[in-house]
Amino acid sequence: MTEYGPRPVDRRLPTDEARQLMTLVRDLAAREIAPTAAAEEEVGRFPRELFTLLSESGLLGLAYAEEFGGGGQPYEVYLQVLEELATARLTVGLGVSVHTLACHALAAYGTKEQRAEHLPAMLGGGLLGAYCLSEPAAGSDAASLTTRATRDGDTWVLDGTKAWTTHGGIADFYTVLARTGGAGAHGITAFLVPGDAEGLSAAAPERKMGMKGSPTAQVHFDGVRIGDARRIGEEGQGFAIALDALDSGRLGIAACAVGVAQAALDEALGYVATRRQFGRPLADYQGLRFMLADMATQVTAGRSLYLTAARLRDEGRPFTKEAAMAKLFCSDAAMRITTDAVQLLGGYGYTADFPAERYMREAKVLQIVEGTNQIQRMVIARHLAGPESR
Repeated sequence: MTEYGPRPVDRRLPTDEARQLMTLVRDLAAREIAPTAAAEEEVGRFPRELFTLLSESGLLGLAYAEEFGGGGQPYEVYLQVLEELATARLTVGLGVSVHTLACHALAAYGTKEQRAEHLPAMLGGGLLGAYCLSEPAAGSDAASLTTRATRDGDTWVLDGTKAWTTHGGIADFYTVLARTGGAGAHGITAFLVPGDAEGLSAAAPERKMGMKGSPTAQVHFDGVRIGDARRIGEEGQGFAIALDALDSGRLGIAACAVGVAQAALDEALGYVATRRQFGRPLADYQGLRFMLADMATQVTAGRSLYLTAARLRDEGRPFTKEAAMAKLFCSDAAMRITTDAVQLLGGYGYTADFPAERYMREAKVLQIVEGTNQIQRMVIARHLAGPESR
């Protein structure tokens, strides 16, 4: 089994501060995350203490302004940090990505007073966030959600059920999209709901094929009452806020996918360098060398793709199409690379004694979350050829 961290870090980091940050992240990942990843994933344990450590280290708010307790780092740097965390353990990398997604609505659309009140604790106060958009009958068609928020004076009352919520039941706050008007995308509003709100509860976590350490659960809102001060943006603006957040969130998924793919490549490289068959190291066989070359090429291409989109975002330029391309390519590549890693390890790749099979199971979900890859193709095609005529 190859330990996390043997490869050199070859990063295009823009500042000395960013390079020092990456050194900190790799040291933390090697010391605190990677050693327990396999054992904790096997029993389905969520490492909440690691997220407290990440918060104390300033790693839960990297992409947000220092004014509100964030790290003030460009997305280009944040995503590379995310990749390193996912290489050590996807539950941690994806968890940071989801937390960052949950903070986006308030950071981008909240009032100055709302941001001053809530963001410092969300970004650096040890809190953990979750994002509630999908529902049991509204997955890819998020505009058809039915969770409703009804106004009652200066308060709102939320009723409904959200599905596939990462950190559902353990989050300290939830960014919730709920219907406040008529049908369709224009009747949706965003809210910030505290995790201990009366009437909020979570179902038992889903039993998943991978990422067993990351709880995914339905979240129920039964007469949850919150003040209008927790409404984010204008009434009816919620769907636009959600789409804006998902553009950035998809880049997080792309970076996590490259992290898993890199971990699988490292494992395969370590194995073929030491395993001997017919008197020669496996690494001497051209067929296997070509597989490794293809795997490494896909990892590097995926990293370049998500960084290109991140730089567009950092420059304030449109990046929706590029984010969809990055999420599509990187997650599909991760699925191919982890499958090839299992193949290169032969029978050992199919056993839980080596992490290759875990990487393969984990890679699958990255083709589904934050918009399936079929949805990504629709987004890309609309930017290329315009909306469908119907």
